[in-house]
Formats: sequence, C-alpha cells, structure tokens
Amino acid sequence: MSIPPDSPSAAQGAVAVSTLLVGPLVKAVCDPLRWAIVRELSLGEPRMVTEIARALGKPPTLISKHLAWLRKAGAVVRGRGRLYAIPRQFVPSPGDGVVDYGHLVLRTKLAG
Repeated sequence: MSIPPDSPSAAQGAVAVSTLLVGPLVKAVCDPLRWAIVRELSLGEPRMVTEIARALGKPPTLISKHLAWLRKAGAVVRGRGRLYAIPRQFVPSPGDGVVDYGHLVLRTKLAG
C-alpha cells in the first residue's frame, strides 16, 4: 500500500505502515544514537536538529546524519520548519514510550 502523491498525508511526508520494510527499519533503529533520537521524538513533539543535539549532547551535524538514516527507513519525517517527528500513526499515545511501526514495536521507556 502506498500513499497517493496528491493526498494530504503525502504532502506531510507520511509513510503508510505497510510500505516500511522491516530490514531497513531495524538497521536504522539498532544504532545507539539513532535509538536515542527515536526515544526523544517518541515524546510526540516535533524537534529541530539543534534541539535533539542539545538534548543528547551531540553535535548537530552528527544528529543530521543519523536523522537521514531514520528518514530513509521511514522511521521519522521532516516537516515544516525543518522539524523532525515520528509520523503520528506510529505514536498512538505521545509520551507513553511506545512507537508502533506495525511489524516492529519499540518501547523507549524503561519499566519501573
């Protein structure tokens, strides 16, 4: 299933769940820094590269490189104002620490 190019979702850079390939997605989130980026974005607020970099204590250029990996896999999108976010359909309840990519569910908060 793909999103028609003239749909509102396509304009926002959304990706349909069934178009995400599990291999590239797992490869994208298995890196510790990319995992940390997903954890930051799973809070539900779109963030700029500099905000993510500040939160993680890393240089913005490094964060940009890793965001490119995540974008290519469909795990994140870049919206207006260069704000990065996890597509809403993958974060059912922002802030609860769960990102549901359909065939891959990530728990970004430690239990306890």
